[in-house]
Amino acid sequence: MGHVLKTSWALFLGMMLLMVGNGIQGTLLGIRGGIEGFSTEAMSIVMASYFAGFLFGSRAAPELIRRVGHVRVFAALASFISAVLILYPVVADPWVWSLLRLLTGFCFSGVYVTAESWLNNNATSETRGKSLGLYMIMQVLGIITAQGLIAIGDPSGFFLFILPSVLVSISFAPILLSVSPTPAFDTAKRMTLRQLFDASPLGVVGMLLAGSAYAAQFGMAAVFATAAGLNLQELSLFVATFYIGALVLQFPLSYFSDWIERRLLIILTAGVAATAAVLPVILGGYPALLAAAFLIGGMTGPLYALLIAYTNDYLEYDQMAAASSGLMFVNGVGAIIGPLATGWMMGAFGPRAFFVVLTVSLTAIVAYGLYRATRRAAVPVEETAAYVSVTPQSSQVTMEVAQEMYVEALEEVQGELEATEATQNKGGEDTPPGSQGN
Repeated sequence: MGHVLKTSWALFLGMMLLMVGNGIQGTLLGIRGGIEGFSTEAMSIVMASYFAGFLFGSRAAPELIRRVGHVRVFAALASFISAVLILYPVVADPWVWSLLRLLTGFCFSGVYVTAESWLNNNATSETRGKSLGLYMIMQVLGIITAQGLIAIGDPSGFFLFILPSVLVSISFAPILLSVSPTPAFDTAKRMTLRQLFDASPLGVVGMLLAGSAYAAQFGMAAVFATAAGLNLQELSLFVATFYIGALVLQFPLSYFSDWIERRLLIILTAGVAATAAVLPVILGGYPALLAAAFLIGGMTGPLYALLIAYTNDYLEYDQMAAASSGLMFVNGVGAIIGPLATGWMMGAFGPRAFFVVLTVSLTAIVAYGLYRATRRAAVPVEETAAYVSVTPQSSQVTMEVAQEMYVEALEEVQGELEATEATQNKGGEDTPPGSQGN
């Protein structure tokens, strides 16, 4: 871990500052929208626009990098992000905000692709897993830190819009000044959605629903909290608790993934999150909100990685990297649907509908998982490798790196199984005739 920090500390610092800026603007818009009198339906369009831009950016950024290079793409997108972040309070209109969020999502997607390419280039085969794990932790810590900064600011003024613009601008300095060689960039051959669905129906459907649930949290939690009348400190803690849960619970779920059949673990994880989403509707009160946020965030974050690993269990080695593009696309479509559905339901039935949408999405994963259990036998636990932690904020670069790590881990597991089988066969051949059963 010390070597990883020594070689990539600037990248980690830059990405954490970047996520602080992104986390501030995501939550702040939900609060400021309420102050400006925007409806929940209008805010759902604003929030969904980020994910639409992110999805489009994940497809377009690789081509931009091939044409003009990492540095130019990085600098251009950085300038756009910094400028956009201070334009929101200038033009308080939901349609303008939607366009700005669309641009923000596109730019952040390209920035992630560039930064993660450099991070992967700095890592060796021995340090790649630690680098990826630390990178994910920095992402989540950045978002949690952002909620603390919002709690001490004034969302009706300009300061909280200027702050993320400054942080994003600063974040690029350590990244651009510390890296030397520009990494080679290439992406894996894509796999069609039809091929992906034929290989793993639960993986595709689950990714769509999980993307919807995750985006509803990321985009609409602050909108819900504002509509529910939480004060600024309560709102900030509520939003942060989703990510605290994701950070804390990924470790026990990672442990259980080595011992429990993966489809069953997906069903249990989604079931716990769905049950938690019902608590605020039934019990009410702020403690129930925090408990629900912790469990929902703690389950839906790792659920993304579990679904990737589950899908890989039904793919050939050469298909796994190619599948990353399709999985990201499906997740992106779900991420657009989630905030839109949540905003419409909240507008029609009130703030508590935020949790109803989460419950429906997560329960649908449980129901479809149980149905798929009747259609195909599960892959035995001993024939699967431990899943690699990946968050929904990651770009295609990290997805493909995670897929490569999964292939390596699976090859190691299968090598051990073959070695054990060979040893057992050799032992049987060396046994003298007639000695068995004596």
